[in-house]
Amino acid sequence: MNLIDNFINECDIALKTLSNKKSGTGRTYPPEPGEKNTEEMTAEEKKISIQMMRVNLAGEVAAQALYRGQSLVCKDVDIKKHLIEAGDEETDHLVWCKKRLDELEGKGSILNPIWYAGSFAIGAIFGRFGEKVSLGFVEETEKQVVAHLDRHLDKISPKDKETIEILKTMKEDEDLHARQAVDKGSEELKIPVKKIMQFTAKMMTSTSKYI
Repeated sequence: MNLIDNFINECDIALKTLSNKKSGTGRTYPPEPGEKNTEEMTAEEKKISIQMMRVNLAGEVAAQALYRGQSLVCKDVDIKKHLIEAGDEETDHLVWCKKRLDELEGKGSILNPIWYAGSFAIGAIFGRFGEKVSLGFVEETEKQVVAHLDRHLDKISPKDKETIEILKTMKEDEDLHARQAVDKGSEELKIPVKKIMQFTAKMMTSTSKYI
């Protein structure tokens, strides 16, 4: 593709991501089809589940953008393919989070376009430092997401079995992506970079929880 074609393609993917029109890989929705496992929740328990899934949806929007930004500048064909495939699997998470949020009668964050634009730029910037650094960024991102999902699993009511099942499946995928990045030769990021990533993630999660 030339520069204009790439730009049009990325704009199309961004619009589909933000409008929740990406279809993913077609994997089965983690909660068993046709079964409603969730017990009756209190208003407060439901509110917490909605907040957590709004944050997770924002996180998956950002993940899509990170992978797109990194793959756009990646010159290694094998790693570029890996980034795109991992991004496709992340699309499943995007679909699941939106579906569960709809079931809980919640809405996504209005800041998602900002998270997408910022994350795409960050992905492209780190991608410019070479494949090993780019993979190191993937590894660290996924490790932070796993820790973030663990915190959510501690906060969500045990009654909300459907949300818990979704988050557990997502956690397994994120852990796999981190290990795949290591297997492909990721370079561990410096401590200051990790701290900046943690601060950025905290800012995104704290605002998306309410807005």
